[in-house]
Amino acid sequence: MEGCVSNLMVCNLAYSGKLEELKERILADKSLATRPDQDSRTALHWACSAGHTEIVEFLLQLGVPVNDKDDAGWSPLHIAASAGRDEIVKALLGKGAQVNAVNQNGCTPLHYAASKNRHEIAVMLLEGGANPDAKDHYEATAMHRAAAKGNLKMIHILLYYKASTNIQDTEGNTPLHLACDEERVEVAKLLVSQGASIYIENKEEKTPLQAAKGGLGLILKRMVERKPNRDEADSSSAGFTVTFKMNSGKMTILIVELN
Repeated sequence: MEGCVSNLMVCNLAYSGKLEELKERILADKSLATRPDQDSRTALHWACSAGHTEIVEFLLQLGVPVNDKDDAGWSPLHIAASAGRDEIVKALLGKGAQVNAVNQNGCTPLHYAASKNRHEIAVMLLEGGANPDAKDHYEATAMHRAAAKGNLKMIHILLYYKASTNIQDTEGNTPLHLACDEERVEVAKLLVSQGASIYIENKEEKTPLQAAKGGLGLILKRMVERKPNRDEADSSSAGFTVTFKMNSGKMTILIVELN
């Protein structure tokens, strides 16, 4: 069939969004609802990948497992979070999907939400108990990914949920190192304003200031020199607030800077 992604017909139907034909086959043989294909993916994995919410809801109503992993360790929640399927993420979490599940790279769904700038999904995951400081096999966190990509709003969200700013990956890089190296000026400034150190050295014995290009290093150094001692400052004040508004079932995330 056109759009063939699997050696199992039900998986192809789930990916193609053919709900009625899928229902007919599964109701005739309910074992098909959970049968894995050549990549250990089920119909639920493929429906999540393609974003077919009605098919996901049908499968969940049948009680299919939500935490089965494919050959690469991806759960349906990993797939939905990475693909930006907001409604599907919500449905999976409602059925008990493991929010801190890791794949073969050690990545949680939050790692992918952060790197791909999926704001609403990140909030749902964090509200559902996602660890904001979970590390992958390179000891990188969601903050590392968001900083490298320059995802400023995502950094605000992670900070709101108390993500750490000074965790080092296997190369010794903090999120600030990555932001400076990639010339993510606003991200770097935000991280420093929230306690990211400009003095931590990576394995190449470079600090974020040494990784910074152009005038960014000087800007960050001046920010630190102007800041009060963090032990003396009001630790409850982040300098911004994050608010969430729902309108017709759609989440709007507002970042408000505080004077």
